[in-house]
Amino acid sequence: MSLAARTGDRFGLPLADSHDLIRVHGARENNLKDVSVEIPKRRMTVFTGVSGSGKSSLVFATIAAESQRMINETYSAFVQGFMPTLSRPDVDVLEGLTTAIIVDQEPMGANPRSTVGTATDANAMLRILFSRLGQPRIGSPNAYSFNVPSVRASGAITVERGEGKTKTEKATFHRLGGMCPRCEGTGSVTDFDLTALYDAGKSLSEGALTIPGYSMDGWFGRIFSSSGFFDMNKPIGRFSKRELHDLLYKEPTKIKVEGINLTYEGVIPKIQKSMLSKDPEAMQPHIRAFVDRAITFMTCPECGGTRLSQEALSSKIEGKNIADLCSMQITDLAEWVRALDEPSVAPLLGGLQHLLDSFAEIGLGYLSLDRPTGSLSGGEAQRTKMIRHLGSSLTDITYVFDEPTIGLHPHDIQRMNQLLLQLRDKGNTVLVVEHKPEAIAIADHVVDLGPGAGSEGGMVCFEGTVDGLRASDTITGRHLDDRAGLKNSVRPPSGALEVRGASEHNLREVDIDIPLGVLVVVTGVAGSGKSSLIHGSVAGRDGVVVIDQTGIRGSRRSNPATYTGLLEPIRKAFAKASGVKPALFSSNSEGACPACNGAGVIYTDLGVMATVESTCEECGGKRFQASVLEYTLGGRNIAEVLAMSVAEAEEFFGHGEARTLAAHKILCRLADVGLGYLTLGQPLTTLSGGERQRLKLATQMAEKGDVYVLDEPTTGLHLADVDQLLGLLDRLVDSGKSVIVIEHHQAVMAHADWIIDLGPGAGHDGGRIVFEGTPAELVAARSTLTGEHLAAYVGA
Repeated sequence: MSLAARTGDRFGLPLADSHDLIRVHGARENNLKDVSVEIPKRRMTVFTGVSGSGKSSLVFATIAAESQRMINETYSAFVQGFMPTLSRPDVDVLEGLTTAIIVDQEPMGANPRSTVGTATDANAMLRILFSRLGQPRIGSPNAYSFNVPSVRASGAITVERGEGKTKTEKATFHRLGGMCPRCEGTGSVTDFDLTALYDAGKSLSEGALTIPGYSMDGWFGRIFSSSGFFDMNKPIGRFSKRELHDLLYKEPTKIKVEGINLTYEGVIPKIQKSMLSKDPEAMQPHIRAFVDRAITFMTCPECGGTRLSQEALSSKIEGKNIADLCSMQITDLAEWVRALDEPSVAPLLGGLQHLLDSFAEIGLGYLSLDRPTGSLSGGEAQRTKMIRHLGSSLTDITYVFDEPTIGLHPHDIQRMNQLLLQLRDKGNTVLVVEHKPEAIAIADHVVDLGPGAGSEGGMVCFEGTVDGLRASDTITGRHLDDRAGLKNSVRPPSGALEVRGASEHNLREVDIDIPLGVLVVVTGVAGSGKSSLIHGSVAGRDGVVVIDQTGIRGSRRSNPATYTGLLEPIRKAFAKASGVKPALFSSNSEGACPACNGAGVIYTDLGVMATVESTCEECGGKRFQASVLEYTLGGRNIAEVLAMSVAEAEEFFGHGEARTLAAHKILCRLADVGLGYLTLGQPLTTLSGGERQRLKLATQMAEKGDVYVLDEPTTGLHLADVDQLLGLLDRLVDSGKSVIVIEHHQAVMAHADWIIDLGPGAGHDGGRIVFEGTPAELVAARSTLTGEHLAAYVGA
C-alpha cells in the first residue's frame, strides 16, 4: 500500500477509492432535528442513546430505507407494481450508500406451518437427502414435505396419433406428498367444545352463536336464513341431527342470498379456515380467548405430532427418518451429518453441514429444526435471520442490526461480537443500534443521539471513538461504566410457589419453590430452560400476570391513548362536560374529519411512484371535524389534549375542572415506566422498540394479579432507563406483589432478592437448577457462568 493510502491522503489516489464515508445531511425523519453525520465505511459503527432518542429513525428509517428504495427503483415499472412503494426519507443529502441488509427483531412470521427448518432451508436440504438416500425410496423431495398433500386423479385424456387422429384413453395421476392427511401437516388435531360455540336454549335469530364476529345482523344472518337448512326461530337444542350437522359441519354449498350467489359452509370448518390457520400469537386478544375456551389441541394420533405421512416416516437413513432428525438438537444433528459418508451427495452434505454449524456458531445449537418459528424469542428470531449472512460471499454491504445482543447471556455476547467483527472484516459496513456496554466496547466509531427522548432528543450528542464517548458528558458516556452494587439486605419471602416435575422442552424433572413477596430473577445462558420453566409451569396459574416479549401491533391510527385504553375515560369526560355522544371524540368514529377520515393526512397513490402523504387542509392534521373541536374540557379541546405529553396530561387530568380519576391512573402508570415525554396522540408506528416495550408494560401492569412475570423487560432500554425500571419493580414488590423476572442484564441480577440460575449449558446440556439463593451468595460461590459474570460486573 502506498504512503498516500496509509495516511489517508487522497491526492494521487484513484477517484473510486475516495468513497469511504456514508454522508447524511439534514435528516428530519420522526424526531430527528436536521441531523448530519459522516459514517466510515467498512467499519463497525454503534448508535447509542436513550430509548426514543432517534437511533432507529436515523439508521432504519433514513439510511436503510433510502438504500432499499433506491434498489427497488432499479427494477422495471412493471415489477415495481408488485413491490411495496417506499417514500424518500425526509433528508437533504444521502451520499455513499451501499446495499443495506436489515436484520431486525421482527418476529419471523406467525404461520403455524413455519418451523426453524423451513425458515432456514435446512428442511429443504434434508428432503433432497432423503429422496436420494432414503430406504425404501418413496419419491421426490415433496414426498417428505409436511406442507405438500398427496394428490390422486383419474379421467379421460386425448392422445394425438398424427394426421388429425385422436384417441381417448383413461389415465390416472398420483403425486405423493409428505403431509399427514389427518392433521393436514400441523401436527395437532382439534376438538371443539360445542357448548362454547352456541347457547342451546336460544334460536339463531336470538343470537345463539357465541363465536366472535358471527352476528345475525350482518351477512351471517342473511346467509343462515336464506340457506333453508334449519329454522332460524327454533332453539338449537331442539334441532334434528340433520339440522345440527348442517349448522356445524356442512361442506361448502352454493346458495342464493337476495339474488347473489354465495357459499354456505358449516361453522366448524369455517372456524378452522379463518381462525385455526393462524398462529395463536398473531390473533386478536378476544379471538384468542375464544379459541382457548372453545378448542382443545391434541397431538395427532396418526403422525404422533411429526406432521408427516406414514410413507415419509417409513423411509430411513442409518435407521433414522426425517422426523427423527428434525427433532434432534441441532448440535447432535450436525454430528450425525458429519458421520455420514456418501460421496454421491457430498456437495449437499457439505452445504447442510455448514448451515448446521452456523447455528452452533451463532449460539442456537440448542434448537431443533421442528421448533415452530412463532415460539422463538425476538433475539432467537434475529439470530436465525443472521445465519444466511454468515457464509455469504458478498462484500461492501451495509449490515444493519437492531440490538443483536437481545436475549443473550453475558457469556454469549462475546460470541455475537465475534460474528459482527467477522462481517466487518470481510469488507462490510456494520451499523448496530445497541445499549449493552459489552457490544458498544468493540465499535470502531460511535454516534450518540439524544440528549433526551422524543421531542427532547433527535440530535447528535457525540461522534467518535468509545474512549471519547466514555470521556464525554453525554448520558451514555456517564452511564457506560455504571456498575450496580449488590444490595446490603434482601427482602424475606412471604411464601412459596411450588413447581414439581417440570419437564417441558429440555427441563429435567425440575422441582423448585419460587419465593413469593420478593423480586426473583431467573437467569441462565440462552436455551438453558428459563422460559420453559416459567412460561410452562408458572404462567397460566390463577393470579399470574405474564408480560412477555411479543411486540405490540398497531397502525398509523393507533396511539398511546387508544392502546392503553386512556382515550375511553377522556372521551366520556368530554361527552359528560358537553352533553353529546362519546363517539364524537374519536377520530376513528363519528368525530372524524370527513376529508381525511380521521387520519390527519391525505394519501395520494401515484402507482409505482411513492405514495405522497400531505397534511389534510380541512382539519390541519388535527383529525377531527371543526364542530367537535368547539367542545372543551378544562379549556382544552380533544385535539389539544391528544397533543399533550403524558406528564402534561397527568397534571391536567389530576386537578381542576378536567379531573378524571380513571385517566389519571393510566397516565401515572405511563409516567412510572419513563414515558412522561410521549405525546398521547403520537402514532404507534413512530415509537421505538424500547418505547413500545414500556408502553406494553404500563398497560399490562393494570391487570389484577398477585404474581407478575416479566420476560426480559430491559429489551430496548438504555443504561439510564434500567434504573427507572428497577424502581418500578421495587414499587410493585413493596405494594405486596411478587415479581419474577427472566433476565440477562447484570444490573437486574444484582438488584434481585433471590436468583434462580439454570444450566449449566443450553439444550440437553441445560434444564437443571444449578443455583438458587441471594445475589451475594451467587457472587461468593462463583460456581456458575452467571456467577462469574455477575462477580466481574459488580467488581467482587
